[in-house]
Order: sequence, then C-alpha cells, then structure tokens
Amino acid sequence: MVLKNLREEIETVLKHDPAARSAIEVALCYPGLHAVLFYRLAHWLWMRRWLVLGRFVSYLGRMVTGIEIHPGARIGRRLFIDHGVGVVIGETAEIGDDVTLYQGVTLGGTSLDRGKRHPTLENGVIVGAGAKILGGFTVRENARIGANAVVLAEVPAGAAMVGIPAKALGPKLGAQPVSEFLPYGTPREEVPDPQARALETLAAEMAELRGRLDELERELGEKRGEPMLKKVSG
Repeated sequence: MVLKNLREEIETVLKHDPAARSAIEVALCYPGLHAVLFYRLAHWLWMRRWLVLGRFVSYLGRMVTGIEIHPGARIGRRLFIDHGVGVVIGETAEIGDDVTLYQGVTLGGTSLDRGKRHPTLENGVIVGAGAKILGGFTVRENARIGANAVVLAEVPAGAAMVGIPAKALGPKLGAQPVSEFLPYGTPREEVPDPQARALETLAAEMAELRGRLDELERELGEKRGEPMLKKVSG
C-alpha cells in the first residue's frame, strides 16, 4: 500500500510538472513529495496518540523541505505541492484527492477555538502561489484560487477566485472533472488590475460628485434669482 501510494505521488508530479524528467529525479529532488512523506509518517503517529513524536517528525519535515504540515491535518491521495517553500497547512485542514498547492500557500485559521478552524479543500482544487485561505469553510470541488488571493469565505464548485479579498472571476468550471490542468490556479480570462480598478472607481465617484455640484449650483442660482424676479414683476 505504501509503495502504491508513493508511485501515485510520483506519477502526479510527472503529470503536472514538465520540468520533471524521471521518477528517480522526482523521488530525490522534489521537496513537495518529501513533505508529503514526512506528513504521512507524522499523521500515522498522531492518529495513534503519539502526539509529541508526530509533531517532532513534522518539525523535521519542515526543516528539510521548508513546508509545514501539521500532523493532525487530513490529506487525501495525490497531493501535488509544487516548489513548496513557505506552504503552511494547519491542524484542522482537510484536503481531498488530486489537489495542487504552489509555494507560499497558507491554509490557516482565524480563530483560537480548538475546533474546526482551518479550511477544507475538496477534490481537484488548485491553489496558486502565495494564496491565503483562512477559516473553517469549504473550497468546493475543482475550484481555482489565483496567485496571492486571500479567501475568507466558502468557494463554490468550479469557481475561479482572484483578488483581496477574493472574488469569483468568469464562468464556473462546474463540479465535473476538468480535463485541462490550470497551472498556478490562475484563469486565462483577463485578471483585473487592482490599481486600474481603483482609479476607475475614483473617476466614477468624481463624475458623480461633479454632477451633484452642478445641480446644487443650479438650484442656488434659481433661489438667488427668485427675489429679483418678484421685484421686477412688482
């Protein structure tokens, strides 16, 4: 079983990373794979209540790979962590099958409660570099989280999320398996420039204020003209 799972992990890397040339290269040189192996052992110890030893194995994994996975997290099959440095997966995080995480991803919590405080990623989710998913909600099947997005609420199946805070972009891919892999979770639709969007919003607000100012000046002019009209008519 262990060898079968290891074979699956290596095949997943070969499938999704064109830089990988061979299984032996992946086995020796890919920290994402090593981090998952450290996690499997640490989780095995954790589930048998060898908590300190499980944390220690997890700590060794972080020292070797730069990837921190709490042994209490629950991770499915064929997790692909590409590059990986800076990835943090919290204690109550849950990850389904065929999930991809890039460097700098955080599956974090926003509560000090010991209950469910980290996110759940369903099957097929891709999380781009530097993205932060914070809270005990669910990112539904086949969702795509763009690079550096900050996700603070539940994500529908197949949604592409970008921005801070993250918002859905473009049509949903749906809950069915997606044939095309989407590197870094970034959709091909044009991602709006946040600075340009802020300038557009500012320009719209200025136009609205200019219109209101013109209206006030017109009303003031009419009020000033009323006594003159009365005096002339008298």
